Amino acid sequence: MISMTTLYIILIVLAILGASIRVLKEYERGVIFTLGRFTGVKGPGLIIVIPVIQQMEKVELRTIVLDVPSQDVISHDNVSVHVNAVVYFRVIDPEKAIIQVENFHAATSQLAQTTLRSVLGGHELDEMLAEREKLNYDIQEILDKQTDAWGIKISNVEIKHIDLDDSMIRAIAKQAEAERERRAKVINAKGELEASKNLLEAADIISKNPQGIQLRYLQTLSDISNDKTNTLVFPFTSEMGKFFAQPQGEK
Repeated sequence: MISMTTLYIILIVLAILGASIRVLKEYERGVIFTLGRFTGVKGPGLIIVIPVIQQMEKVELRTIVLDVPSQDVISHDNVSVHVNAVVYFRVIDPEKAIIQVENFHAATSQLAQTTLRSVLGGHELDEMLAEREKLNYDIQEILDKQTDAWGIKISNVEIKHIDLDDSMIRAIAKQAEAERERRAKVINAKGELEASKNLLEAADIISKNPQGIQLRYLQTLSDISNDKTNTLVFPFTSEMGKFFAQPQGEK
């Protein structure tokens, strides 16, 4: 028979073992502190943590998706916009992530918000709308440099939405419409200039041959005669009379 004392000892040993044995997954690491001092990083797999004497902080190495809340940003040309973004980051040094910053997730979130406002505030609205990829890269580069001391790698930053006030949307629509009208007028002006040059060349060629002018006149009359109007009035110049009054065969 096992005595009660032995049974208690066995139960205590089992309890200690249960509290000591930890299993870490492939994407997890354990930062170990012994009597408050950092003594190493363990994992993945089965590890032993001595109760009371040792403590473990578990850290994930997978990429974390951080949604940056909507920020009120005033652009360089004094336009107020609402911008939100998403940041992708992961821990590459568990020791720094635990020791160098109190809460690396919250710290990265706050830093992303302030950096987003700072970078976008230095650009005009047109640049925000047209150069989003460049802005993403600039924000990522700044965040990556500042979080390097925390053992964090910023892998990507994406600006999701840039929301404008209704009044600004209407102003941009008017600006776009004015730009389209300007381009249409430029195209029409170029077309008229090209047509006038062609007409000038044609007139110069026809003017060198008087008979060509009369033939062109007759062709124009032929085109007009196709009209279904009942009455047609056209001028008959003296030069036309001379043309028809010439004897047959005379040049």
